This record gives sequence, C-alpha cells and structure tokens, in this order.
Amino acid sequence: MSQANDIKIELDQDNSRFIGSVDGHDCVLDFRLAADRVAMTSVRVPEAAGGRGIAGQLTRHALDWARARGLKVDPVCPYVKTWIQRHPDYQDLLLSGS
Repeated sequence: MSQANDIKIELDQDNSRFIGSVDGHDCVLDFRLAADRVAMTSVRVPEAAGGRGIAGQLTRHALDWARARGLKVDPVCPYVKTWIQRHPDYQDLLLSGS
C-alpha cells in the first residue's frame, strides 16, 4: 500500500458491496449491479474510523472496478456523486443525466 491511510478493500459480490476494515470497524460501499451499469447506493464509515479518507478510498476503488468492467455509474449516493464531481477523471463513468 502506498500510503499509511490506505486500507485493503475487498469485493463482497454476494452482498453487493465493497468492504474495508479499519481498527475493527467495517467501512462499506453498497451497490446494485445491472447489465451494463452499477448504482452506487451508499457509503458508510463508522464515526470511530472517520476523518481518514476512507469513504474516498472506497469510492475510488469501486469506480476503478466499474471502469475495468466497462460499467456506467449511477451515483445514487450523494457522497459518490460529489466525489465524482470533484474528480473529473472519473466523470466519463457517469450515466447520461447523472
């Protein structure tokens, strides 16, 4: 890992989520997968693990995963939508109108 704050993020395909554990707390990005798109529905980081950029790491990881699979992204979660707006290199993943 390149930074001390980086966490190991794993795909839990059965439950449609990405999980990273920080100090025993699960940090989660939930999604819904369809044929050619993925709706990113929520990002949850417990307060005890907050303030470390974990939500951003989860979001970047999930977006990189979507890009690698040729999926378009529907940012249902307000955090994901704002993150993409702040990172222009990910805006090409957005569904039209998102």
